Amino acid sequence: MIKKILPSYVVSVDTFEDFPDGKLFPGEEAVVGQAVEKRRREFTTARTCARKALRMLGKPPVAILPGVRGEPRWPTGVTGSITHCAGYRGAVLGESTQVASIGIDAEPNEPLPNGVLDAIALPVEREEVARLALAHPEVHWDRLLFSAKEAVYKAWFPLTNRWLSFENASVTVNPRDGSFAARLLVGGANVYGEPLKGFSGRWLADQGLLLTAIVVPAPGSTPG
Repeated sequence: MIKKILPSYVVSVDTFEDFPDGKLFPGEEAVVGQAVEKRRREFTTARTCARKALRMLGKPPVAILPGVRGEPRWPTGVTGSITHCAGYRGAVLGESTQVASIGIDAEPNEPLPNGVLDAIALPVEREEVARLALAHPEVHWDRLLFSAKEAVYKAWFPLTNRWLSFENASVTVNPRDGSFAARLLVGGANVYGEPLKGFSGRWLADQGLLLTAIVVPAPGSTPG
């Protein structure tokens, strides 16, 4: 499903069910060795999706271990992102010669728990969420905002190796064309010699889910 909001030069694998035959590498087993069954299932299926996507790129299967912030550590030459929520797991990958960074997120199309919007949204974002909720009540815009900010962080961290708080990015969602834009409110991050000022992304509401995706082309690349 996430393929609908991705450019053609990346690959994706997603699923609404866990893979009963999904296997983990020994290093991955150690990550979830003490985890509850729900966490183990989502971790295993997400890694299985990622390895299927690696195969689509012509890469061999490898262990995909978490980094210092929980981010997936990809093999040399690959850029990617993983997401999972109740009823959905997915992975999006690209060649690092074409893609500098990817950030994806999936959330249920349900309201955020009480108090969460105030914690993750700027005043102008809360105003926009309220306006969109009145105009388009079929989408839970507070949750979509949360998802977009999660995608922003996932795209940001591999480029900078720096933490980014929810209040450090201002997100504007376009309800008409399925796009969103993120303006970074923190400076000091340069990527490939240029200041990193923001991201553009796509979103989708379908089958009870909200999906967001950011794909940053590599400098000088000519993605097909």
